Amino acid sequence: MYAASHFRLVTTKLLARNFGITAACSQTAAVDPIQKLFVDKIRDYAQKSKSSGGKLVDASPETEKSLTDELEKISRQFGAKGADFTKFPTFHFADVDLEPVGVQVEVKDVAQAADRAAEEEEDKPFFEL
Repeated sequence: MYAASHFRLVTTKLLARNFGITAACSQTAAVDPIQKLFVDKIRDYAQKSKSSGGKLVDASPETEKSLTDELEKISRQFGAKGADFTKFPTFHFADVDLEPVGVQVEVKDVAQAADRAAEEEEDKPFFEL
């Protein structure tokens, strides 16, 4: 009796979950016209960008002149040469060798340090052990 009710409960939950998953998977981009328009515009822009050869897409001569004027202005103001300054700069950091500050360190034998620690352990009172 218990097994049948448990089986029914599990089956109901699985069917409900699977129905939700199949409903979401069966939808396509064609259902939403705004989403379809957005995807079409992105594809159109990608095609135009590829055909323009790296220049501005659908740019008027005034826009291109404005861009070249701004690039020349930046070149004069900051001393940038060529179009490479439009790329993100690369930084190279080298580690600096640190000099000692006057701290003297004595290197002791490991065995001596272990013996000293054992002696200190023996010298402690019994209530600190």
